[in-house]
Amino acid sequence: MLVVFIKSLAVFFLVLIAVRFMGKRQLGEMQPFELVIMLVIAEVACIPMNDPYIPFYYGVIPIVTLAVTQVIVSFIARKSVIVRRLLSGRALIAIDADGINYENMKKMNLNVNDLIEAVRSAGYVDISQIKYAIIETNGKLCVVEKENDPMQPAQAYLPLPLIIDGKFSSDNVKLAGTTEPALTKAIRKNSLSVREVLYADIRQDGTLYVSPKKGKCFTGKLSITGGGNW
Repeated sequence: MLVVFIKSLAVFFLVLIAVRFMGKRQLGEMQPFELVIMLVIAEVACIPMNDPYIPFYYGVIPIVTLAVTQVIVSFIARKSVIVRRLLSGRALIAIDADGINYENMKKMNLNVNDLIEAVRSAGYVDISQIKYAIIETNGKLCVVEKENDPMQPAQAYLPLPLIIDGKFSSDNVKLAGTTEPALTKAIRKNSLSVREVLYADIRQDGTLYVSPKKGKCFTGKLSITGGGNW
């Protein structure tokens, strides 16, 4: 038992030193290859701790090797754009002037719900107020707001999603006080079918925001009776 206790403490401080050696950025946002190395270090660190009969160096050597590898790879990535692109990928625009970029969403294997949650987490409840949203290589969301006239502050509304990836959110449609046929009719005014809509929401004043899978986003008006329900 004493051997396991001593080995556990030794491995803990060794991992702590390795993380500090790899750089402070490891403690914040990690790139994909950095995350992989941290996961592997966590796994190999458990090997000598769980079994008192396994030699201590069985855990030390892999940890040191991985830490040194990470430092070397990071140095090469700083010097080479190609290596950096291979290891970390590149930032992609999730929302642009035309609305949600469907093609980039597919490249990132990101669905609309994930994007909306990320936008809300960044402090933006209304996607129509966003000019650009960029998903960085570390998974963070960078948002550029649309220009607003400071002399005419806009009324704050909470958008209610009605269509996500070509499918109605029936509960929300009912909550908004409208119907699927009425919503379909409003969308068809712009020569679109519901299946071609990537995302659509409604505000308490009846403003409808639609971002199609292909083409430019647009807004319109829709008569609703449930504006005070959400």
